[in-house]
Amino acid sequence: MTRFQPTLDRLRAIKPLWWQFGLLVVAILLPLPLGDYYRSVLWRTGLYVMLGLSLNIVVGYAGLFQLGHAAFYAIGAYTTALLNLHFDVPILWTLPISILVAGIFGYVLTRPIIHLRGDYLCIVTIAFGEVVRLALVNNIFGLTGGANGLSGIDRPSLFGFELRAPIYHYYLMLIFLIITIVGIQRLQNSRLGRAWMYVREDQVAAEAMGIDTTRVKLLAFVIGSAWAGLMGSLYAGKITVISPELAKFLESVVMFCIVVLGGTGSIPGAFVGTLGMVTLPELSRPLKAWRDAWLGLAMVVMMILRPEGLWPSRRIRLELESEKEEAAASAVTSGGA
Repeated sequence: MTRFQPTLDRLRAIKPLWWQFGLLVVAILLPLPLGDYYRSVLWRTGLYVMLGLSLNIVVGYAGLFQLGHAAFYAIGAYTTALLNLHFDVPILWTLPISILVAGIFGYVLTRPIIHLRGDYLCIVTIAFGEVVRLALVNNIFGLTGGANGLSGIDRPSLFGFELRAPIYHYYLMLIFLIITIVGIQRLQNSRLGRAWMYVREDQVAAEAMGIDTTRVKLLAFVIGSAWAGLMGSLYAGKITVISPELAKFLESVVMFCIVVLGGTGSIPGAFVGTLGMVTLPELSRPLKAWRDAWLGLAMVVMMILRPEGLWPSRRIRLELESEKEEAAASAVTSGGA
Protein backbone atom coordinates (compact mmCIF):
# COMPACT_ATOMS: atom_id res chain seq x y z
CA MET A 1 0.00 0.00 0.00
CA THR A 2 1.37 3.38 -0.97
CA ARG A 3 1.46 6.39 1.33
CA PHE A 4 -1.41 7.93 -0.65
CA GLN A 5 -3.70 4.91 -0.39
CA PRO A 6 -5.47 6.02 2.85
CA THR A 7 -6.20 9.41 1.30
CA LEU A 8 -7.52 7.78 -1.86
CA ASP A 9 -9.70 5.46 0.19
CA ARG A 10 -11.20 8.42 2.08
CA LEU A 11 -11.91 10.23 -1.20
CA ARG A 12 -13.61 7.15 -2.62
CA ALA A 13 -15.79 6.96 0.51
CA ILE A 14 -17.37 10.34 -0.32
CA LYS A 15 -20.75 9.98 -1.96
CA PRO A 16 -20.44 10.52 -5.74
CA LEU A 17 -23.25 13.08 -5.73
CA TRP A 18 -21.28 15.39 -3.42
CA TRP A 19 -18.01 15.44 -5.30
CA GLN A 20 -19.82 15.64 -8.65
CA PHE A 21 -21.70 18.71 -7.43
CA GLY A 22 -18.46 20.22 -6.09
CA LEU A 23 -16.64 19.64 -9.38
CA LEU A 24 -19.52 21.21 -11.29
CA VAL A 25 -19.37 24.35 -9.14
CA VAL A 26 -15.60 24.56 -9.64
CA ALA A 27 -15.98 24.09 -13.41
CA ILE A 28 -18.55 26.91 -13.58
CA LEU A 29 -16.52 29.38 -11.51
CA LEU A 30 -13.01 28.47 -12.68
CA PRO A 31 -12.81 30.57 -15.88
CA LEU A 32 -14.23 33.75 -14.34
CA PRO A 33 -10.98 35.16 -12.88
CA LEU A 34 -8.83 33.94 -15.78
CA GLY A 35 -7.77 35.62 -19.00
CA ASP A 36 -8.82 34.56 -22.49
CA TYR A 37 -5.69 32.45 -23.06
CA TYR A 38 -6.33 30.28 -20.01
CA ARG A 39 -10.02 30.07 -20.85
CA SER A 40 -9.01 28.74 -24.27
CA VAL A 41 -6.72 26.21 -22.57
CA LEU A 42 -9.64 25.07 -20.41
CA TRP A 43 -11.83 24.79 -23.50
CA ARG A 44 -9.20 22.68 -25.25
CA THR A 45 -8.87 20.52 -22.14
CA GLY A 46 -12.60 19.84 -22.06
CA LEU A 47 -12.63 19.09 -25.78
CA TYR A 48 -9.93 16.44 -25.42
CA VAL A 49 -11.57 14.99 -22.32
CA MET A 50 -14.64 14.32 -24.47
CA LEU A 51 -12.47 12.89 -27.25
CA GLY A 52 -10.82 10.63 -24.69
CA LEU A 53 -14.21 9.52 -23.37
CA SER A 54 -15.48 8.80 -26.88
CA LEU A 55 -12.39 6.69 -27.61
CA ASN A 56 -12.75 5.02 -24.21
CA ILE A 57 -16.00 3.47 -25.43
CA VAL A 58 -14.03 1.60 -28.10
CA VAL A 59 -10.78 0.94 -26.23
CA GLY A 60 -11.75 0.89 -22.56
CA TYR A 61 -15.19 -0.72 -22.64
CA ALA A 62 -15.21 -2.88 -25.76
CA GLY A 63 -11.46 -3.64 -25.65
CA LEU A 64 -10.85 -2.83 -29.34
CA PHE A 65 -7.73 -1.13 -30.67
CA GLN A 66 -8.45 2.16 -32.44
CA LEU A 67 -5.66 4.41 -33.70
CA GLY A 68 -7.60 6.35 -36.32
CA HIS A 69 -9.99 8.22 -34.04
CA ALA A 70 -8.81 11.63 -35.26
CA ALA A 71 -10.32 10.84 -38.67
CA PHE A 72 -13.85 11.03 -37.23
CA TYR A 73 -12.91 14.22 -35.38
CA ALA A 74 -11.89 15.72 -38.74
CA ILE A 75 -15.01 14.38 -40.49
CA GLY A 76 -17.20 16.17 -37.95
CA ALA A 77 -15.26 19.42 -38.39
CA TYR A 78 -15.43 19.30 -42.19
CA THR A 79 -19.13 18.42 -42.15
CA THR A 80 -19.84 21.54 -40.09
CA ALA A 81 -17.57 23.70 -42.27
CA LEU A 82 -19.10 22.54 -45.58
CA LEU A 83 -22.67 22.93 -44.38
CA ASN A 84 -21.96 26.39 -43.01
CA LEU A 85 -19.87 27.72 -45.90
CA HIS A 86 -21.89 26.31 -48.80
CA PHE A 87 -25.43 26.14 -47.39
CA ASP A 88 -25.34 28.80 -44.63
CA VAL A 89 -26.48 26.29 -42.02
CA PRO A 90 -25.98 27.73 -38.49
CA ILE A 91 -23.19 26.03 -36.56
CA LEU A 92 -25.37 24.65 -33.78
CA TRP A 93 -27.73 23.13 -36.33
CA THR A 94 -24.83 21.24 -37.90
CA LEU A 95 -24.01 19.39 -34.65
CA PRO A 96 -26.52 16.54 -35.06
CA ILE A 97 -25.63 16.22 -38.75
CA SER A 98 -21.94 15.91 -37.87
CA ILE A 99 -22.78 13.24 -35.31
CA LEU A 100 -24.76 11.33 -37.94
CA VAL A 101 -22.11 11.63 -40.68
CA ALA A 102 -19.25 10.59 -38.39
CA GLY A 103 -21.32 7.67 -37.11
CA ILE A 104 -22.04 6.53 -40.69
CA PHE A 105 -18.33 6.65 -41.51
CA GLY A 106 -17.64 4.70 -38.34
CA TYR A 107 -20.07 2.01 -39.50
CA VAL A 108 -18.68 1.95 -43.05
CA LEU A 109 -15.15 1.50 -41.70
CA THR A 110 -15.97 -1.08 -39.07
CA ARG A 111 -18.47 -3.37 -40.78
CA PRO A 112 -15.98 -5.05 -43.17
CA ILE A 113 -13.23 -5.42 -40.53
CA ILE A 114 -15.21 -6.22 -37.40
CA HIS A 115 -13.91 -9.79 -37.41
CA LEU A 116 -10.31 -8.59 -37.02
CA ARG A 117 -8.68 -8.53 -33.59
CA GLY A 118 -5.72 -6.96 -31.84
CA ASP A 119 -2.89 -5.64 -33.99
CA TYR A 120 -4.69 -6.32 -37.28
CA LEU A 121 -7.64 -4.16 -36.30
CA CYS A 122 -5.27 -1.45 -35.06
CA ILE A 123 -3.39 -1.39 -38.40
CA VAL A 124 -6.60 -1.05 -40.40
CA THR A 125 -7.78 1.89 -38.27
CA ILE A 126 -4.41 3.61 -38.78
CA ALA A 127 -4.77 3.10 -42.54
CA PHE A 128 -8.30 4.53 -42.50
CA GLY A 129 -7.09 7.63 -40.67
CA GLU A 130 -4.39 8.20 -43.28
CA VAL A 131 -6.88 7.66 -46.12
CA VAL A 132 -9.14 10.36 -44.66
CA ARG A 133 -6.23 12.77 -44.19
CA LEU A 134 -4.92 12.25 -47.74
CA ALA A 135 -8.41 12.60 -49.18
CA LEU A 136 -8.76 15.96 -47.43
CA VAL A 137 -5.30 17.08 -48.58
CA ASN A 138 -6.11 16.19 -52.20
CA ASN A 139 -9.26 18.34 -52.12
CA ILE A 140 -11.82 15.70 -53.05
CA PHE A 141 -14.60 17.06 -55.30
CA GLY A 142 -13.00 20.49 -54.85
CA LEU A 143 -14.75 20.94 -51.51
CA THR A 144 -12.19 20.41 -48.77
CA GLY A 145 -9.74 23.19 -49.69
CA GLY A 146 -6.74 20.88 -50.02
CA ALA A 147 -3.77 21.29 -47.71
CA ASN A 148 -4.87 24.83 -46.79
CA GLY A 149 -8.19 23.61 -45.43
CA LEU A 150 -11.26 25.79 -45.02
CA SER A 151 -11.63 29.19 -43.37
CA GLY A 152 -14.30 31.78 -42.74
CA ILE A 153 -16.55 29.46 -40.74
CA ASP A 154 -19.20 31.31 -38.74
CA ARG A 155 -19.25 31.42 -34.97
CA PRO A 156 -22.06 29.62 -33.15
CA SER A 157 -25.00 31.83 -32.25
CA LEU A 158 -27.70 31.28 -29.65
CA PHE A 159 -30.96 33.24 -29.79
CA GLY A 160 -29.27 35.75 -32.08
CA PHE A 161 -26.25 36.19 -29.79
CA GLU A 162 -22.95 35.26 -31.42
CA LEU A 163 -20.56 33.29 -29.22
CA ARG A 164 -17.23 35.00 -29.91
CA ALA A 165 -15.44 35.28 -26.56
CA PRO A 166 -13.54 32.20 -25.29
CA ILE A 167 -15.61 32.10 -22.11
CA TYR A 168 -18.81 31.51 -24.10
CA HIS A 169 -17.20 28.61 -25.97
CA TYR A 170 -16.01 27.25 -22.64
CA TYR A 171 -19.52 27.13 -21.23
CA LEU A 172 -20.86 25.62 -24.47
CA MET A 173 -18.17 22.95 -24.18
CA LEU A 174 -19.06 22.43 -20.50
CA ILE A 175 -22.69 21.70 -21.37
CA PHE A 176 -21.65 18.98 -23.81
CA LEU A 177 -19.08 17.65 -21.34
CA ILE A 178 -21.78 17.17 -18.72
CA ILE A 179 -23.99 15.45 -21.31
CA THR A 180 -21.06 13.23 -22.30
CA ILE A 181 -20.27 12.18 -18.73
CA VAL A 182 -23.91 11.44 -17.92
CA GLY A 183 -24.30 9.51 -21.17
CA ILE A 184 -21.12 7.47 -20.58
CA GLN A 185 -22.24 6.61 -17.04
CA ARG A 186 -25.63 5.46 -18.30
CA LEU A 187 -24.00 3.40 -21.05
CA GLN A 188 -21.54 1.90 -18.57
CA ASN A 189 -24.37 0.60 -16.38
CA SER A 190 -26.65 -0.43 -19.23
CA ARG A 191 -27.11 -3.83 -20.81
CA LEU A 192 -25.01 -2.70 -23.76
CA GLY A 193 -22.23 -1.52 -21.43
CA ARG A 194 -22.14 -4.88 -19.68
CA ALA A 195 -22.03 -6.61 -23.08
CA TRP A 196 -18.99 -4.50 -24.00
CA MET A 197 -17.27 -5.63 -20.81
CA TYR A 198 -17.99 -9.28 -21.57
CA VAL A 199 -16.64 -8.95 -25.11
CA ARG A 200 -13.51 -7.24 -23.80
CA GLU A 201 -12.83 -9.98 -21.25
CA ASP A 202 -13.60 -13.02 -23.39
CA GLN A 203 -15.29 -12.77 -26.76
CA VAL A 204 -15.72 -16.55 -27.14
CA ALA A 205 -17.43 -16.82 -23.75
CA ALA A 206 -19.62 -13.80 -24.60
CA GLU A 207 -20.74 -15.49 -27.83
CA ALA A 208 -21.46 -18.71 -25.91
CA MET A 209 -23.70 -16.70 -23.56
CA GLY A 210 -25.78 -15.47 -26.51
CA ILE A 211 -24.29 -11.98 -26.99
CA ASP A 212 -24.22 -10.77 -30.60
CA THR A 213 -20.56 -9.72 -30.49
CA THR A 214 -20.59 -8.30 -34.04
CA ARG A 215 -23.45 -5.95 -33.21
CA VAL A 216 -21.96 -4.99 -29.86
CA LYS A 217 -18.57 -4.11 -31.31
CA LEU A 218 -20.19 -2.22 -34.19
CA LEU A 219 -22.19 -0.11 -31.75
CA ALA A 220 -19.01 0.72 -29.80
CA PHE A 221 -17.30 1.99 -32.95
CA VAL A 222 -20.33 3.88 -34.21
CA ILE A 223 -21.10 5.63 -30.89
CA GLY A 224 -17.44 6.53 -30.28
CA SER A 225 -17.00 7.80 -33.85
CA ALA A 226 -20.22 9.81 -33.79
CA TRP A 227 -19.26 11.58 -30.57
CA ALA A 228 -15.81 12.40 -31.97
CA GLY A 229 -17.62 14.04 -34.89
CA LEU A 230 -19.45 16.28 -32.44
CA MET A 231 -16.11 17.41 -31.00
CA GLY A 232 -14.97 18.29 -34.51
CA SER A 233 -18.02 20.51 -34.93
CA LEU A 234 -17.31 22.35 -31.67
CA TYR A 235 -13.69 22.83 -32.78
CA ALA A 236 -14.74 24.28 -36.16
CA GLY A 237 -17.18 26.65 -34.49
CA LYS A 238 -14.55 28.13 -32.19
CA ILE A 239 -11.41 28.18 -34.35
CA THR A 240 -13.28 28.98 -37.63
CA VAL A 241 -10.37 27.49 -39.59
CA ILE A 242 -9.81 23.78 -40.17
CA SER A 243 -7.23 21.76 -42.09
CA PRO A 244 -6.34 18.11 -42.80
CA GLU A 245 -3.98 18.27 -39.81
CA LEU A 246 -7.00 17.40 -37.66
CA ALA A 247 -6.83 13.85 -39.04
CA LYS A 248 -3.08 13.31 -38.70
CA PHE A 249 -1.83 10.19 -36.97
CA LEU A 250 -0.28 12.10 -34.06
CA GLU A 251 -3.72 13.39 -33.06
CA SER A 252 -4.99 9.81 -32.82
CA VAL A 253 -1.91 8.88 -30.77
CA VAL A 254 -2.60 11.71 -28.32
CA MET A 255 -6.21 10.56 -27.91
CA PHE A 256 -5.08 6.96 -27.38
CA CYS A 257 -2.47 8.06 -24.83
CA ILE A 258 -5.14 10.02 -22.92
CA VAL A 259 -7.08 6.78 -22.46
CA VAL A 260 -4.03 4.67 -21.56
CA LEU A 261 -2.34 7.26 -19.34
CA GLY A 262 -5.49 8.06 -17.38
CA GLY A 263 -6.75 4.50 -17.17
CA THR A 264 -8.90 2.53 -19.60
CA GLY A 265 -12.59 2.43 -18.83
CA SER A 266 -12.33 5.32 -16.36
CA ILE A 267 -14.14 8.66 -16.61
CA PRO A 268 -11.83 10.45 -14.10
CA GLY A 269 -8.92 8.84 -15.94
CA ALA A 270 -9.84 10.79 -19.09
CA PHE A 271 -9.42 14.03 -17.13
CA VAL A 272 -6.06 12.94 -15.71
CA GLY A 273 -4.84 11.76 -19.11
CA THR A 274 -5.88 15.02 -20.77
CA LEU A 275 -4.07 17.08 -18.13
CA GLY A 276 -0.89 15.11 -18.84
CA MET A 277 -1.13 14.95 -22.64
CA VAL A 278 -2.81 18.26 -23.55
CA THR A 279 -3.04 20.83 -20.75
CA LEU A 280 0.46 20.68 -19.26
CA PRO A 281 2.20 20.69 -22.68
CA GLU A 282 0.10 23.71 -23.67
CA LEU A 283 1.01 25.59 -20.49
CA SER A 284 4.69 24.72 -20.90
CA ARG A 285 5.08 26.32 -24.32
CA PRO A 286 8.28 28.19 -23.25
CA LEU A 287 9.84 24.72 -22.87
CA LYS A 288 8.49 23.51 -26.20
CA ALA A 289 11.80 21.99 -27.27
CA TRP A 290 11.74 19.70 -24.22
CA ARG A 291 8.09 19.06 -23.48
CA ASP A 292 7.65 16.14 -25.90
CA ALA A 293 10.74 14.43 -24.48
CA TRP A 294 9.46 14.78 -20.93
CA LEU A 295 6.04 13.49 -21.94
CA GLY A 296 7.61 10.48 -23.61
CA LEU A 297 9.70 9.78 -20.51
CA ALA A 298 6.63 10.12 -18.29
CA MET A 299 4.71 7.64 -20.45
CA VAL A 300 7.53 5.09 -20.31
CA VAL A 301 7.89 5.40 -16.52
CA MET A 302 4.13 5.16 -16.05
CA MET A 303 3.87 2.04 -18.23
CA ILE A 304 6.57 0.37 -16.13
CA LEU A 305 5.37 1.42 -12.67
CA ARG A 306 1.59 1.71 -13.20
CA PRO A 307 0.44 -0.06 -16.39
CA GLU A 308 -3.24 0.16 -15.41
CA GLY A 309 -3.11 3.97 -15.69
CA LEU A 310 -3.06 6.80 -13.19
CA TRP A 311 -6.77 6.52 -12.32
CA PRO A 312 -8.09 3.17 -13.55
CA SER A 313 -11.68 2.10 -13.18
CA ARG A 314 -12.46 -0.08 -10.19
CA ARG A 315 -13.28 -3.03 -12.44
CA ILE A 316 -9.94 -2.81 -14.30
CA ARG A 317 -8.01 -2.42 -11.05
CA LEU A 318 -9.63 -5.52 -9.53
CA GLU A 319 -8.97 -7.51 -12.70
CA LEU A 320 -5.28 -6.59 -12.70
CA GLU A 321 -4.92 -7.37 -9.01
CA SER A 322 -6.55 -10.75 -9.59
CA GLU A 323 -4.17 -11.47 -12.47
CA LYS A 324 -1.18 -10.55 -10.31
CA GLU A 325 -2.37 -12.81 -7.50
CA GLU A 326 -2.87 -15.69 -9.93
CA ALA A 327 0.59 -15.14 -11.42
CA ALA A 328 2.16 -15.06 -7.95
CA ALA A 329 0.32 -18.23 -6.91
CA SER A 330 1.40 -19.95 -10.10
CA ALA A 331 5.02 -18.94 -9.50
CA VAL A 332 4.91 -20.29 -5.94
CA THR A 333 3.36 -23.56 -7.13
CA SER A 334 5.92 -24.05 -9.89
CA GLY A 335 8.76 -23.16 -7.49
CA GLY A 336 7.55 -25.71 -4.92
CA ALA A 337 7.31 -28.37 -7.58
